[in-house]
Amino acid sequence: MIRKFRFEDEMHESLQCVPMAVRRKLDRVGLKIGLEQWKSLDRGERLAICHLPVDSADECDALAIFIREAMTRRFGIEPKTLTDAQKASAEPPASAPGRVVAHARAAGFDLAAAVWSRLDADERFALLKMGDAETPSHNLAAALKEFSVPAIAETNQPRAK
Repeated sequence: MIRKFRFEDEMHESLQCVPMAVRRKLDRVGLKIGLEQWKSLDRGERLAICHLPVDSADECDALAIFIREAMTRRFGIEPKTLTDAQKASAEPPASAPGRVVAHARAAGFDLAAAVWSRLDADERFALLKMGDAETPSHNLAAALKEFSVPAIAETNQPRAK
């Protein structure tokens, strides 16, 4: 099963881009697939990667084998292997990185520690991937809204007595 975010609805129909849940799976299994390689995989292969589980070490190993064999068959080369640090990014930190918080604030959202702590790991991962770069993704605001991160104006409202 794949976690589908609304901000990626169009992506899930075509699978022309790598969905966020697949990016997390790839990090978990320690492999990198480029966009052109992803597009070159058969739709059935892309769907399998989307839906195969990665909850246990055996499931991660099975998905990694599937991806390696598909890539080798298609391109004659294995996918790039991620470093341990890159693999670790599949499990987001307990507190939001400063740059993610700053980009959220610039987009009009208050990603306070209490808000970050209530997000699930998939949501945190998505925000990290979209907001921890020098330039945030164009989908960051849509994701923050989807994840019910309060707008700055909402957090600055005086409370009724």
